[in-house]
Amino acid sequence: GKTLGIVGLGAIGSMVADMALAMGMTVVGFDPVLSIDAAWRLSNEVSRMENLQSLLARSDYVSLHVPAVDTTRHMINDDTLAVIKPGAVLLNFARDAIVDPAALLRSLDAGRLGRYVCDFPEPELLGNPKIIAMPHIGASTEESEENCAVMAANQLVDYLENGNITNSVNYPKIAMERSPGTVRITFANENVSGVLGKVLSILADNRVNVVDMVNKSRGELAFNLMDVESGPDAAVIEAIRGVAHVIRVRVI
Repeated sequence: GKTLGIVGLGAIGSMVADMALAMGMTVVGFDPVLSIDAAWRLSNEVSRMENLQSLLARSDYVSLHVPAVDTTRHMINDDTLAVIKPGAVLLNFARDAIVDPAALLRSLDAGRLGRYVCDFPEPELLGNPKIIAMPHIGASTEESEENCAVMAANQLVDYLENGNITNSVNYPKIAMERSPGTVRITFANENVSGVLGKVLSILADNRVNVVDMVNKSRGELAFNLMDVESGPDAAVIEAIRGVAHVIRVRVI
């Protein structure tokens, strides 16, 4: 019967919402930059709040799931804690910089905020009976390290065998199911206009039919997956490599 407020409705926030709903909680959420992919993942039982203040005023529990960037630094401060529901519990397993520790302690001492639970055991938070500060070791447990190793290996294999990219530092996330009976061409290029069109023209001039394709960009880089009906010969691949701004070409 309690209300959980989730700040940040991305991959983790949406999973927390699903678990809370399964336990019979009312879930409200706030995310000013909710992506289309995240919106599809989010249950329609989650009520979206227009701003952080309205979420704080309504929630018995508040769970933070936003990155530490300029716009979120100390987003939990004297002003926002002034409108939080009296006795609410604040949970922060995202980043310590999101919460102003001085404002947090003032709110706890005044009895406005009921409890604070986090995995950032900063010195000023230790010993306070209203604070549960746990070690920040979620990614360092034996199970997590094994899962991370398996995940990294699987993602590397998927790239080598299919060209799909997941969790790259500098390239976009991109994936496409293999079309039966086709050969896959992948190529990376600088993110400038006209490159994809020139590559498609080369394929068309050599009667290489594209069955399916996807193109994604991120910053200054772009990546392309193309499934073609027949394997292009070496001359076609060399022609693609010769296109200005193409970085690398692979045939899988």
